[in-house]
Amino acid sequence: MAALRSWSRPGRRADLLATAWQAGETNVSALAEAARISRPTVYADLRSRGIDPDRRKGTNMILDLSPLDIEGFTGVGEQLDAEYDAALLRYSKKHPGADMEEGRTEGMRLVGLMDTTYRYADVRHLLVHEQVARADRDRLLHQVELRWEALSTAPAWLAAHHAYVVAVDEARIAIDMWRERAEPALRRPFFCSSPRDEAAYRQIQEAGHPALEPALADLDQTPTQTAEILRANLDQAHEYRRQLAAETLHFTQSVSQ
Repeated sequence: MAALRSWSRPGRRADLLATAWQAGETNVSALAEAARISRPTVYADLRSRGIDPDRRKGTNMILDLSPLDIEGFTGVGEQLDAEYDAALLRYSKKHPGADMEEGRTEGMRLVGLMDTTYRYADVRHLLVHEQVARADRDRLLHQVELRWEALSTAPAWLAAHHAYVVAVDEARIAIDMWRERAEPALRRPFFCSSPRDEAAYRQIQEAGHPALEPALADLDQTPTQTAEILRANLDQAHEYRRQLAAETLHFTQSVSQ
């Protein structure tokens, strides 16, 4: 009973999660399973203890979409042909005595660079938008909990309850928006299928752009299922809270009469 009381004490779960995190357990899914809570709740608890889960070891948050320029290749689909022709022209001017075989080798290298840069830009774009949507989803789910807790001491109860209802609606929207961005990111893997691709990928990273593998590994592998669970948990909690709020409202109206 003492352990149960300790567990239910406000903040106890967050303290235990923070302790586990600092001890090296930085797998959010594993923490959620151990605590029997959702991933967003893990994020919220950790942040309440000053821990940013997005900075965990082995995770690469891609926070910007800085323009690419790898030997003139920008990764923009509409410009691929023009960029390739320009790259070939630069090579021929720089190597006027190159034979056919040398030109062919360089042409294949440029094809690999063009293709890898394009695929990198495409996947990076999807990852950035998934990560932004995920952070927004978790923030708004946490906001629901904060708004509900605020009702206990709110002097303007109706206004505070309306803020809670709005927070629930915003969280629903955020879950759907995250799913819409997570599914395309999950379907678009990034890989290098040849030494030319690997060399091009190294060039991209040497130019200061982040590797994609850590962010890809951190993708939710079942975004549709996760979104359904998050929505179901949110709606179930909201329905129960709606019943509680109705009792409070009924009592308030009785007193005012």
